[in-house]
Amino acid sequence: MALTRWSPVSGLAALEIDRLNRMFESAWQGEPFSQGAWVPPVDIVETASKDVVVKADLPDMKREDIKVTFENNVLSIEGERKFEKANESETYHRVERGYGTFRRSFSLPASVDASKVQADYRDGVLTVTLPRREESRPRQIAIGG
Repeated sequence: MALTRWSPVSGLAALEIDRLNRMFESAWQGEPFSQGAWVPPVDIVETASKDVVVKADLPDMKREDIKVTFENNVLSIEGERKFEKANESETYHRVERGYGTFRRSFSLPASVDASKVQADYRDGVLTVTLPRREESRPRQIAIGG
């Protein structure tokens, strides 16, 4: 009879691996592109004139499929990128681009002028420009003497 040395660490490692496998399996049940687990990347920049510019990468989307709202100093961008299979005879070997619905929300300063917010969509990039109110912009004060 062979002796086997018991190690509590190896048992814990196996439990952790099982837990990670279950987590990934539950996240990717079914077809990954139909689950709506897509989060488009976003850049938020403050310009020299203190305006806020939000750029979101939304390739392969139509303007009609994107909704932009600004309410209570929260900018929300939402939409859906649909997976369109050309025909049933195609076999996909890898699908890395995300598909499905998404919603991104960002809290912005109260100094944003909601009446002047503009959105533009070109070449797969949504650009939302949120100007500041004039009274909140920095201004230079002349010194009298």
